[in-house]
Amino acid sequence: MLLSMKKELKLRQNFLNDKILKTLYFGGGTPSILTVDEIHSLIDEVLRYFDFDENIEITIEANPDDLDKNYLKQLSHTPINRLSIGIQSFFDTDLKLMNRAHNASEAEYAVKCAQDFEFENISIDLIYGSPASDMTQWKKNLQKTLELGIPHISSYAFTVEPKTAVHQWIKTKKILPPEENVQNEQFYYMSELLRANGFLHYEISNFALEGYHSKHNSGYWAYLPYLGIGPSAHSYDGTLRRMWNVANNSLYIKHLSEDKLPSEQELLSEKDRYNEMIMIGLRTMWGVSLSRLKADFSREIWDYFDQEIQQKLASGILVVDNGFLKIPEAHWFMADGIASDLFLV
Repeated sequence: MLLSMKKELKLRQNFLNDKILKTLYFGGGTPSILTVDEIHSLIDEVLRYFDFDENIEITIEANPDDLDKNYLKQLSHTPINRLSIGIQSFFDTDLKLMNRAHNASEAEYAVKCAQDFEFENISIDLIYGSPASDMTQWKKNLQKTLELGIPHISSYAFTVEPKTAVHQWIKTKKILPPEENVQNEQFYYMSELLRANGFLHYEISNFALEGYHSKHNSGYWAYLPYLGIGPSAHSYDGTLRRMWNVANNSLYIKHLSEDKLPSEQELLSEKDRYNEMIMIGLRTMWGVSLSRLKADFSREIWDYFDQEIQQKLASGILVVDNGFLKIPEAHWFMADGIASDLFLV
């Protein structure tokens, strides 16, 4: 797989016009199963075709059970300077329900051990609204996060996927389904608590202390071009073209062994680009630039948009602030629904 990824990188080295990378992200699946030598090898390969910005953010996603002392020690000697750890919860009742491989003590140990090896830029994932967790437990989860001094938090509502054990347990009434009003309450409690502790709520699911926002994800939200390497990886040229690789590992390797790119592509229609700009922009504290929207799209689309927002502006669900359309934070829990009301269908 490593050789195939290197070959893909060589074949696609000209996809990005800017040869100075500001971010590099090892994510998707469990990249922490890579040995440190393999990580070094991949970084060296990237440096064959690109240069690194002096303040580059290099992130690796990891599960707590992968981050033992030896691995973190070795990782601290690589250029990686940001960890994104899939904690989910500091309580075993939540972790068992989510079928996570780690337990609560491993979650806390992973953070503390990473800090011992001078990883300061740490992000963790937390899940709120789990049927196994009430408000008291959620408050303790957040308090533990603050006590550990974690500077970035990505937090998502518990969801039930079809054909999973949780779906079956709910169907047979072994557990109760997640309740939207409970998730709403936990979301806003988190937002208020983290704000009071110096966090900036810069995207619906993301909170950061000053200087610790995710540069990589912020690039997606700003519609910047990106190159993805590996099975299932996505790429975007910053304008019209989106590409994605096959998910099947064997097919991915086979294509590259024949010097073929293992990808498909689509050209985004004006409707697609408009819907994405609305969806992404309204999930962030920056909102949607009205001047850019007017410049980038047809008069017909602008007139549709302008008509659709009027009632929401009057009700306060949307506001215009210095030329940007935003959802006030009090309504962020409903952001996806608000944005979808503005979509072209």
